[in-house]
Amino acid sequence: MGKLIDKQRVVQHMNGRLLRNNVLKFLFFLATLFGLIVLVVLLYRILTQAIGWLNLDFLNNFPSRRPENAGIKAGLVGSLWLMVIVAPVSLILGVGTAIYLEEYAKKNRFTDFIQTNISNLAGVPSIVFGLLGLTIFVRELNLGRSILAAGLTMSLLVLPVIVVAAQEAIRAVPNQLREASYGMGATKWQTIYRIVLPASIPGILTGSILALSRAIGETAPLVVLGIPTFLAYLPRGILDTFTVMPMQIYNWTSRPQADFQNVAAAGIVVLLVVLIFMNSIAIFIRNKFQKRY
Repeated sequence: MGKLIDKQRVVQHMNGRLLRNNVLKFLFFLATLFGLIVLVVLLYRILTQAIGWLNLDFLNNFPSRRPENAGIKAGLVGSLWLMVIVAPVSLILGVGTAIYLEEYAKKNRFTDFIQTNISNLAGVPSIVFGLLGLTIFVRELNLGRSILAAGLTMSLLVLPVIVVAAQEAIRAVPNQLREASYGMGATKWQTIYRIVLPASIPGILTGSILALSRAIGETAPLVVLGIPTFLAYLPRGILDTFTVMPMQIYNWTSRPQADFQNVAAAGIVVLLVVLIFMNSIAIFIRNKFQKRY
């Protein structure tokens, strides 16, 4: 009789657990389905509005007061110029900081304080970095509303994300690889350069490309810096005035003419294509290095 009672309790507990499992599974499925439906509806609306406006003229024309003549050339080229500054500055500083904190710095209260502040900076609103860039780069260093000032500002924005991602990637490298390198007589830097960095490149690239994708799609810091929304010429150097795709899209959406909404949708499609291309490059490089190491 005692065994029968135990079996009944086991069956009751199992039925309750299975029920909770099925309920939670259904809720998670609904959450995923809701996100996918919203994404599909958003893409459908953008693509239906952009059809008929996406052509070579749209890519080669400058902004115009007439929707049929408006193009995204200035914003597209300006975004590429911005990445010329943001990518090397943020990658060099971010990866270098991560290497120092993980491989050279001693674990004490000071490094814990630095680590905590880096993690907190990753969650600071982007407009705060815009105010910082306006104060330091635009006014104090007298760089004006140039590509260099905007690039340095956006580098500060994505720097904490790259540092955290690079730290996690370096931390994931097994210590056995380091010990084997030291056992062969390699120095600290040789071990980092030839063992740690190649093994951590996939994780570093993933976090870095996602951070750069955020930089190319940000608008708030550039609005604070005073980057123009309408520009009918291309920059020739890093000290020239410029505009970017998000700023142009923001300008088009604020226009009262209905056709400018379609032009903005076409600009969003171009921006999405650029982001997908950047992420594809990251995936390709990551998979290449994963096979090698």
